[in-house]
Amino acid sequence: MMMLKAGLIGFGFMGRMHFDNYVRLMNEGAQVQLVAVCDSRIEQLKNTSAGGNIATAQEVYDLSTYNLYESVEEMLENEELDIVNLTLPTPLHADLTISLLQQGIHVMCEKPIARTSQEAWRMAEAAKSTGKTLMIGQCLRFWPAYEYMKQCVTDGRYGEVLSGSFFRGGATPQGWFRNGELSGGCMLDMHIHDTDMINWLFGQPEAVSSVARNVITGSAYDMVSTNYIYADGKVLNAQADWTLQGEFGFAMTFRLNFEGANIVFEQDHLKVNPNDGPSFSPELSPDMGYYREIQYFIEVVQNGQPASVCTPESAAASLEIIEAEIRSADNRGALERVQLTRLGK
Repeated sequence: MMMLKAGLIGFGFMGRMHFDNYVRLMNEGAQVQLVAVCDSRIEQLKNTSAGGNIATAQEVYDLSTYNLYESVEEMLENEELDIVNLTLPTPLHADLTISLLQQGIHVMCEKPIARTSQEAWRMAEAAKSTGKTLMIGQCLRFWPAYEYMKQCVTDGRYGEVLSGSFFRGGATPQGWFRNGELSGGCMLDMHIHDTDMINWLFGQPEAVSSVARNVITGSAYDMVSTNYIYADGKVLNAQADWTLQGEFGFAMTFRLNFEGANIVFEQDHLKVNPNDGPSFSPELSPDMGYYREIQYFIEVVQNGQPASVCTPESAAASLEIIEAEIRSADNRGALERVQLTRLGK
């Protein structure tokens, strides 16, 4: 099996999370070698810490064994890379991803796929036309508790889903995230995790109704509650809030109610409550979705397979749902049809 040479573009919080997992995978003998790290501020960043919702492995990183670059062009000129992990601000995703694909490089791009669905579909089409793998880091699709929920929905072990609720919240991120023009605010950056999960579990809804509000000047919507409308009448809601201060920390939770059981995930613990039996907690992998998505990406590239768990078309469709939610929120919760420009699942 060929050893893949990897480059990492972006060394903020999520870049470090990807870096940690490449180091772990290399230590475990995966056929991948991270050789280069690129960031326009790499000299400052390599000696500082970066905050995020989940702690990275180190405060300060020793990058002395890696080739460091301040420009992407310089990195690509000097390195022969098979794959690139892209963890840059959202508006920079589309053009760079397309350029990398066209240069014959497989790309793992952080979520959200792009700033607009129009850009997202350009990315999906570039992957298709070049034949290179593009995978978007919708990490919940690889998070063990959410994977378990997906299995329950897919195999019908507890019957049909009747209702569900999802929540994600924490403190407001700093820097460019607070510029709504760049980040799309809480809805595009944080809430999209749960919207994508709903899309993954049930396909695109017919319509959405979203109530949202802005609290932090300039940061677009900072909190949202969305109802998702499906033909079978299931009652689904997802909420997000990135203004939770004090010692709140970070939370991601869900509750799904089936005909024959309900499944609850809170405080990092999954519990299944069958209607006619004792509750239990399934045995799940202790690994986070970040590790498992990168491991999967490397495997599909090695094997020449498509990234079927998270296709770029599916990620683009999730972004189109978010855009419908924003239109609904702009109209004080009015029902907004989800009209996809492509059929993406």
